[in-house]
Parts: sequence; C-alpha cells; structure tokens
Amino acid sequence: MVIRMRRRAPGERVSSYRSDRDNPGLRELRDGLHAWLVPLIDAATDMEPPMPVDDRAADTWEPLVTVADLAGGEWPARARAACRAMTAFESGQDEDGGLKTRILVDIRRVFAAGGNPDALSTEHLLTALKADHEAPWAEHGSTGLSARGLQLLLKDYGIGSMNIRFPDGVQLKGFPRNGFLDAWSRYCPEPAEPPVTTGS
Repeated sequence: MVIRMRRRAPGERVSSYRSDRDNPGLRELRDGLHAWLVPLIDAATDMEPPMPVDDRAADTWEPLVTVADLAGGEWPARARAACRAMTAFESGQDEDGGLKTRILVDIRRVFAAGGNPDALSTEHLLTALKADHEAPWAEHGSTGLSARGLQLLLKDYGIGSMNIRFPDGVQLKGFPRNGFLDAWSRYCPEPAEPPVTTGS
C-alpha cells in the first residue's frame, strides 16, 4: 500500500508535527482503537471479506477491509473504494490500465456528488475531477486533464462525448451517465451490500 507524498503547493499551509502537542492525541486514538478491537479479534480472524482486488493487493488490503466491515456503516464501502482507487492508481503509473480504471471511479463519484444527473458537461466533469486534490487529474499532462486526455482515457471503454441539450436549454459537449454504466459494472463494480442479519 503506497502513500505518495506531494510537494506543497504555493500558498498551501500545513501544520508541523510536534511530539509534545500531537503524541497524546495519537496515543488516545491508538488506545481507543485497541479497546474496541480486542473483543473482536476472534471474529476478525475468522473473516474472509469479499475484496475488490486480487492477489497481492488483496492480501495487503484485507486487514483494513476487515476492520471496516467490523465498523459497519459507511466504512465497508469507503474502504473498498479507497482500495480500488489506490491500487488502480499505483498499478497505472504508466497511465494505461490503472489510470483508466481510476478515471471511471472518479467520474462515478462526480456524478454521485451531483445527484446522479442524466448527463454532465465535459467542462463540469473536468473541473470537478481536477478539484480533487487526492486525485492525479490536476497534474495529468502538462496542464492538467484536458478534454482530449479524458477522451483518450475513456476510448477503450467505447465512451465518448457528444452534444447534449441540458435542462436549461443550453447545448454543450458532455457525457450521458448511462454511457458509463456498463464500464462501471465491469471494471469498478460497487461492493455488494453485506447481508442483513437479524437476531432470533
């Protein structure tokens, strides 16, 4: 699992780490996690969570996904989304397979953030993709991800932009959401909902 560091951007502020100030809070967090997890050790050991990746990546991520499944709520989906995105990005440093999966995941996120509209304009999609500071799109190519770069990443999926008339009557180049559904289901499916169990 690779966490890549990035150079601080001009004007970006970060807080320095200070042992005297920061260690007590980290220890408190560690102790709280330990107290929560110890009673669940046997359950965690027996779990074999469904993984969104295979092979070595699955071995690496399984402990975190197991913890997320034990936590419940939104954490199982968030952990698997992070697993898919980070694994895809790391394997796709050649800007081939990995980035092409990553763009699908991130486009689905942009649609979801907007309430899953029927279509998004290319301009809106590019702006939202490049606004995510955790994603590679602002630094993709020489000036960030362009409309042409987006088309190239989506070409193998048979997805392309088209002229779309939006509800306000304006016609723009854009992407219909249903054009992504097949690729999403094949290459970055949403994790299955865990079965609901009820006590007897």
